[in-house]
Amino acid sequence: MTRAPLCPPFRSIGMATAAVWAMALAPAALAQPVMQQVIAPPSSTRPAAPRLTLEDVLRSSATHAPQILEAMARQRQADARALSAEGQFDLVFDADAESRALGFYSGTFADVKAMRPLETNGGNVYAGYRLSTGTFPSYEGKSVTNQIGEVRVGAVFSLLRDRLIDERRGRRELAQGDIELASFDREMIAIGVQRRAIDAYQQWVSAGLRVQTLRELFELAQTRQASIERQVELGARPEVLAVENRQNIVRRQAMLVRAEQDLQLYANALSLFLRDDLGRPVVAEPTQLPPALPDGMNPRLVDKTEAMAGRPDLKALITRIEQNRLRARLAENELRPRLDLKVEGSQDFGPGSPTRDQAEALVGLRFSVPLQRRAARGRIAEVAAENDALSLRLRLLEDQVGVEIANLRTQMDAADRLAALATDEAALARRMAEAERRRFALGASDFLVVNLREESLADAVIREIDAHYRSAAARAELVAAMADKDQLGL
Repeated sequence: MTRAPLCPPFRSIGMATAAVWAMALAPAALAQPVMQQVIAPPSSTRPAAPRLTLEDVLRSSATHAPQILEAMARQRQADARALSAEGQFDLVFDADAESRALGFYSGTFADVKAMRPLETNGGNVYAGYRLSTGTFPSYEGKSVTNQIGEVRVGAVFSLLRDRLIDERRGRRELAQGDIELASFDREMIAIGVQRRAIDAYQQWVSAGLRVQTLRELFELAQTRQASIERQVELGARPEVLAVENRQNIVRRQAMLVRAEQDLQLYANALSLFLRDDLGRPVVAEPTQLPPALPDGMNPRLVDKTEAMAGRPDLKALITRIEQNRLRARLAENELRPRLDLKVEGSQDFGPGSPTRDQAEALVGLRFSVPLQRRAARGRIAEVAAENDALSLRLRLLEDQVGVEIANLRTQMDAADRLAALATDEAALARRMAEAERRRFALGASDFLVVNLREESLADAVIREIDAHYRSAAARAELVAAMADKDQLGL
């Protein structure tokens, strides 16, 4: 019985070992870009491709987001209400004419008058013209004019009530305050929308990086399967190893499918902020993913007072307090008695009674006072109570904003440190995975350990992606809390 030669099997095993070594080095090359894409900018040799940047998203959101457009419409409503309030000072033209169709007297007269309220006093100025013909009873002597008619001018001045403030001026100032409130409300809505747009973009990019990491892990197992099956055919590996690796491929593919599903969900969420020129949502494609998570925003290092100076919610509350003070002034105005001074001059022209030939001047006073004034006192008490409530709310809001900014700064510092630690962990996990692949190629390790090292590397890279996302999110949250409109694309 002759024995088969030993050289061919050893030659085959050596070839298989060389193939394993080559395949072991190839996955290391595949795994290396995962980390680089988290922290490094794209290489200059990278082929040009359309990338979706954070600036593109913020620009689109600020221009086409329905919430911002709605707030702008409400601001236009406030402008329209202010214009209506200004209409209280419009010039008013009034005309009146009467003619007796039957009776002993045949008098006919026409009276036209233009009146305009004063913007610095509760009174008004006016000018008019009267003309009459025919006969009038003696008790209507004021209606009789000379043949060409009578011209008159006059003014009414408020000396006590309505002198410093009146209902017309109060409404105009309140309307101006409403414009400011609408502007602050628009800023608050825009800041909230931009903050959500940043978060949607960061989640989309992070999901894309997770998909890339899991795809490389899946492709690594697929590449190893061909080598293992070749070794099984040559008798260098047991057949169960190929089955185990196929099981590993299925598990990694399932993880990849879930990650791709998450990426699509985040792309759909991003479309609420990414819109075309007609305002229609645009779903970002995976090819538009940037090669790395963008650098986090840089919050300004300022003190608490300056940090809160740009907060529109604080400004809005201060404006409401000022409006309430204006209402208090209006209520106090109603406590004062009314004393109005009227001055009027008139002149008749043309033939007529000699008693109307000379110019006339009229000066008069009008006085009235509410005796109980309960309505005014009730409004004063109501406004005072509301002012106390608004002042307490302002104090609480200032305290809350201060604590919020301090907490966000703490979270940002901690997130930055955790991101640095996650980077170090991923680098160590890569070294361990590469070393284990070399040992496996030399036959000093087994498949289970190599698989664990590779999955540990993938887990470390994913933790690094998540850590960098939390760091960038904390920075964006702090920028939004400080109402930094420049960095928010507003």
